[in-house]
Amino acid sequence: MEYLLVLVAALFHAIWNSLMKGSSDKLLTLTAIRSVGIVYGLGVVISQPTIQMQAIPYLLSALLILYLYFYCLVNAYKFGDFSQVYPISRGMAPLIVLALGWVFFSEQLQSVQLLATLLISIGVLSLALSNKNFDPKPLYFAIGTAFCIAGYTVTSGLGVRLSGSFWVFSGWLELLTGVSVLCFSVHRRKTTVLQFARQHWRTSLFAGILSVAAFAIALWAMSRVAMAPVAAIRETSVIFAVIIGAWGMKEGFVFKRMLASVLVAAGIALLGFAV
Repeated sequence: MEYLLVLVAALFHAIWNSLMKGSSDKLLTLTAIRSVGIVYGLGVVISQPTIQMQAIPYLLSALLILYLYFYCLVNAYKFGDFSQVYPISRGMAPLIVLALGWVFFSEQLQSVQLLATLLISIGVLSLALSNKNFDPKPLYFAIGTAFCIAGYTVTSGLGVRLSGSFWVFSGWLELLTGVSVLCFSVHRRKTTVLQFARQHWRTSLFAGILSVAAFAIALWAMSRVAMAPVAAIRETSVIFAVIIGAWGMKEGFVFKRMLASVLVAAGIALLGFAV
């Protein structure tokens, strides 16, 4: 049941990211999406017990990483195709976690993990080179996004287990993230925030609900079962992203990017279930 819901969350994640990519103002779209998280977070914080003290360092770490994640994500979508940037950023994240474990903790790689690494590497490289007019700028931001995903996945996964309840951790994270992003946008775009909200509230509300639901499902699943398989299934969203980019956004290089994304998803699945 947990894994099936995580697969649904992967679809939700790809959809809300595609809505953000297709928007005219990505910062304000992100702000509107995160504002839905404020409502969710307030409801949880008011109705649930206080977060456990030992989870607070992980909460703050995840929050700081999310700030950098949003910066990289907005710029990646500003300069690159959705069906290229999204699979690279999501596909590289588990590869980064694996590499850090090998370098800093001397973790030994099994043959299955080496095969998974090869599949992901080939898939990501193919995606990076899928556009004939090669522009490194979106790739830099996509790679930065991947490092952030790896960071907040680990910190959130550990934090939710120490918080006493996944509701408590997710509520506080959504509340703090939403408030800080909203304050930043109001500071930067004083005159346009309310105007944008009035014009795009339906799309923003829909995307915000999907975003909150996708992350809450992932945290709930990580509080019940092993983190690695959850993270692996969640990253199958790369396949949904290429489909959305090809048929919803009319981006090119469909066959090449679909094949590359399947390689990435297969590699991630091998990594997750080999743990």
